[in-house]
Amino acid sequence: MSASLALRDSSTMLRRNLLHARRYPSLTLNLLLTPVMMLLLFVYVFGDVMSAGIGGGGADRSEYLAYLVPGLLLMTIGSTTIGTAVSVSNDMTEGIVARFRTMAIHRGSVLFGHVVGSVLQAVASVVLVGAIGVAIGFRTTDATALEWLAAFGLLVMFATALTWIAVGMGMVSPNAEAASNNALPLIFLPLISSTFVPIDAMPGWFQPVAEYQPFTPAIETLRGLLLGSEIGDNGWIAVAWCVGLTVLGHRWAKAVFDRDPK
Repeated sequence: MSASLALRDSSTMLRRNLLHARRYPSLTLNLLLTPVMMLLLFVYVFGDVMSAGIGGGGADRSEYLAYLVPGLLLMTIGSTTIGTAVSVSNDMTEGIVARFRTMAIHRGSVLFGHVVGSVLQAVASVVLVGAIGVAIGFRTTDATALEWLAAFGLLVMFATALTWIAVGMGMVSPNAEAASNNALPLIFLPLISSTFVPIDAMPGWFQPVAEYQPFTPAIETLRGLLLGSEIGDNGWIAVAWCVGLTVLGHRWAKAVFDRDPK
């Protein structure tokens, strides 16, 4: 099958998934509530206390808000990709994928339609949460256009990586409820990363759990790009996580999709 037909079929599947998201926005909105509520809760309820530890002073939330927003942006990506797992699981269990297998379409277009649609939704969600952060006072520290571009590229790479993992989770789940439960680590991992507090403020036994996972290096890289903090090795570690998860998720999802139905 030619590349033009593969592109056409992938575009069709992308349009199908975007139409589903538009017709059933409640799932995306519910998943968005988690990072938005976390942002408002930690800024306005815990902000004064947390800012004292971050360095903003007892009555100044701005330092902690600046610290918090990059982590919440990546948490937003993890939240929205749960919807991808649920959507893929629905396709697998309701028979539409079995019908696609019998049609003269590019097999990979079904997966790529889900992935591209989910990445677009994740980026839109990040923009929304970022806009809320700006509205309540988040500001960058003289980030250049190149640093903004690098930050956007990191967000897209991270969204792509988590989306492929979510697609794999959705394909092996027996129903939508199981897919939602299987994808919960995508929300849980940011909670035990450096999203809310620095790693060196955590108990010593817990620090390796927070450090050696995909969210923490990505968060620290994003903070470095937008806030001017030290990135160190976090940049290439974050990219390595993104590439590794993308390859793993793609191979996993493709293997399950190509498997002959029983």
